[in-house]
Amino acid sequence: MPQPSGPSNRSPTTMAPQQTGSRKLKASKEGAGSSSSPFPSVVEMAAAEAGQAEGSLLLVKRPQRPMARHSLVHYLKGRALGYEGHPRLAGFEGDLHSYRALRLPELLRERQLALGPLNKVFASQWLNARQVVCGTKCNTLFVVDVKTDHIRCIPLISDRGPDQSRGSPSCGIHAVELNPSKTLMATGGENPNSLAVYQLPKLDPMCLGDCQGHRDWIFAIAWMSDTVAVSGSRDGTLALWLVDPDMFDCSIAGHEDAGLPVYAHIRPTDIEAIPKVTTNPGNRKVRALAYSNKNQELGAVSLDGYFHLWKARSCLSKLMSLKLPYSRENMCLTYCDELCLYAVGSQCHVSFLDTRQSQQNIRPFCSREGGIGVHSLSVHQHIVTVGTGHGSLLFYDIRAQKFLEQRSVASPDMFPVPSGRKLKLTCGSGWINQNDFLENYAAGIHFPNALYTHCYNWPEMKLFVGGGPLASGLHGNYAGLWS
Repeated sequence: MPQPSGPSNRSPTTMAPQQTGSRKLKASKEGAGSSSSPFPSVVEMAAAEAGQAEGSLLLVKRPQRPMARHSLVHYLKGRALGYEGHPRLAGFEGDLHSYRALRLPELLRERQLALGPLNKVFASQWLNARQVVCGTKCNTLFVVDVKTDHIRCIPLISDRGPDQSRGSPSCGIHAVELNPSKTLMATGGENPNSLAVYQLPKLDPMCLGDCQGHRDWIFAIAWMSDTVAVSGSRDGTLALWLVDPDMFDCSIAGHEDAGLPVYAHIRPTDIEAIPKVTTNPGNRKVRALAYSNKNQELGAVSLDGYFHLWKARSCLSKLMSLKLPYSRENMCLTYCDELCLYAVGSQCHVSFLDTRQSQQNIRPFCSREGGIGVHSLSVHQHIVTVGTGHGSLLFYDIRAQKFLEQRSVASPDMFPVPSGRKLKLTCGSGWINQNDFLENYAAGIHFPNALYTHCYNWPEMKLFVGGGPLASGLHGNYAGLWS
């Protein structure tokens, strides 16, 4: 029977808010009642299909990530567990390394190592957690165990035959460098003009660069890759060497069958001379090298006060030559990956070079150690370590552009605060040959050790420092482990 006309009792039709597929599925389940059947009903299946079809067109709600806890305790716990997918604190590890580089120098304490009658440690590198390989002025290559002080001498590699260009052994070994994977070590040979390469970890001789190479002492070595090295010589040339172990297997096997020394003789793949930017060719001696893996560029410092930049690939291509702001006794060069800077050590200054900028923004700093010179230089993170001719170590913060300061405590209940005094670690007296001292110098004169080399073992937070008397007429040495 037709219903009478008039106002309807039903509420007016309104647009219901759009629901996601998951909400519709939930509503359909509630409307179907609490069925005891373990199988889904037809209504539930239809609602589920409709929800999936509609939900595919809508944004899916992402699951919330676990909130990272900014705590050193939680970070160390997660690093110890080491399972994949553990939430790491963004940038925390980098900040931790930066803080370590900033605070380690003030915690270091010295233990001197006895090296016997060796003369002046010129070069050093860590082989592992307890062994350091060193080269000396008396042309000795040795490995020292920093825990037992045991010294093992490494036989030097000899040239194939006599050569008129053979250098004097009294000049010593000025460079010891490991390739990136620490499977090869490059240094000087018995003839200081030749490049000697050893295999690690056994230090077996592999090859000797004594063919058509340098005519004067090798002062610096830099690895460009695991199989390519560059050497810089006092003759004013750079030599590029290919030292792939797979290339020498046949020749080494032949030497073994003949009972000859087991190493190959190689020649450089490229030789380039330092540009003649001055009128005195005798000052174009290469004193230090540093390689930038990021830019594939090689920096070189010559004794005429210039910095030279080369593009280093299969050969060396000159990019530029710059006059250094301090041109006397430029003996050290290193590269800072963190800030993309070259650091150059001179008589009493350290200068910074950014090859990307025409005008340098970071000003040089003075060591202020009597003008005796910067003899060793290294950069980690943004901290520069300087070994001086006065037997001291200085530390400079590039970002803050100031030296690290000693920290003092006003009272036992307070934290250490900067004291305003420059942080300086003074090395011990080492050993000196008293006969040479009495013959050449008056009694009572104190000669500090020049720190010709230093190298960090950052995983163990240790620092090895080597050197000897600055005066050329004195025979002696210094070696210390700072930890």
